[in-house]
Amino acid sequence: MSSVPPIQFSPPARSSRPPAPPPQAQPEQLALTIDGQAITVDAGSTILDACRANGVDTPTLCYLENLTPVNACRVCVVEVAGARVLAPACSRKVEAGMAVQTDTDRVRLARKVVLELLGSSVDLSTAPQAPAYFERYGADPERFGPSAEPAKAGERDGHEAGHHHPATGGPSAATVGQPVKIDNELYVRDYSKCILCYKCVEACGVDAQNTFAIAVAGRGFDARISTEWNVGLPDSACVYCGNCIGVCPTGALMFRSEHEMRAAGTWDESAQTVTDTICPYCGVGCTLSLHVQDNAIVKVTSPLDSSVTEGHLCVKGRFGFAFVQERAPGPADPTVPPGSRRGG
Repeated sequence: MSSVPPIQFSPPARSSRPPAPPPQAQPEQLALTIDGQAITVDAGSTILDACRANGVDTPTLCYLENLTPVNACRVCVVEVAGARVLAPACSRKVEAGMAVQTDTDRVRLARKVVLELLGSSVDLSTAPQAPAYFERYGADPERFGPSAEPAKAGERDGHEAGHHHPATGGPSAATVGQPVKIDNELYVRDYSKCILCYKCVEACGVDAQNTFAIAVAGRGFDARISTEWNVGLPDSACVYCGNCIGVCPTGALMFRSEHEMRAAGTWDESAQTVTDTICPYCGVGCTLSLHVQDNAIVKVTSPLDSSVTEGHLCVKGRFGFAFVQERAPGPADPTVPPGSRRGG
């Protein structure tokens, strides 16, 4: 008689239920007050997380859920009891017993001045949140005087850090105005709309793409986003994933199709529909949000809450949509980037 255990021939029946995940410790709860209201939040939350979880509207420009906070714009500052300076809500972690005020005179004045400084030096015409913020805080950028003449092409890129540049003409508000950079067929860079939020740098770097094609160059008012040695995008390390476009809050980085339609006066977001689908190019399964106007795809984004993309895409998913139109657009058709046109 064989001495082999019967289990070798008759394995036990499998459980009809999948194994339960290992138990996870519940996060510690911290008690604090926001505008006098007592609340509790998970340890590790930021003040902004706590505000949003409890319905306290706190303005932001440089913050995005899928990027590391860099506290650049300072629009979200709040007052913390016992603190000498205002704290950026987007990055300051909550502490037990913390007392936060989000709408004091000091907070409102700080936000107002920040918005006025931005509005006097940067074109915020395509920043969707800016008008409401200006009205909410009574910001008046024009109090700094008329805007200075925009720089010539390449002039700001040629400024060297640490060198002073004498003012010319009468008193005026210095701006970052400059010509739009159009050096490829997929997207444009209009740095006259750049508020130096660093979102594009973060998305191009460790937070998403790890390409590091762009960084901040210069210092002070001459600080700007630049490629290595200020070369054009086609000569840089850029892989045209477009993730910088997806996180830009002001329209400084924009689909070339959108840029051309805005210039022609045909861009109309109220007439656009947004449909989610799955990218057909590979098996990863990225969610695409197709923005359609006049039966043509004019832009592609991805939802921030997608567990696959977290809002980020590759060049194919973001720009490779011209084949869907099943036509060969001519040079005058602004609805499709020229580099994506069939036969183009």
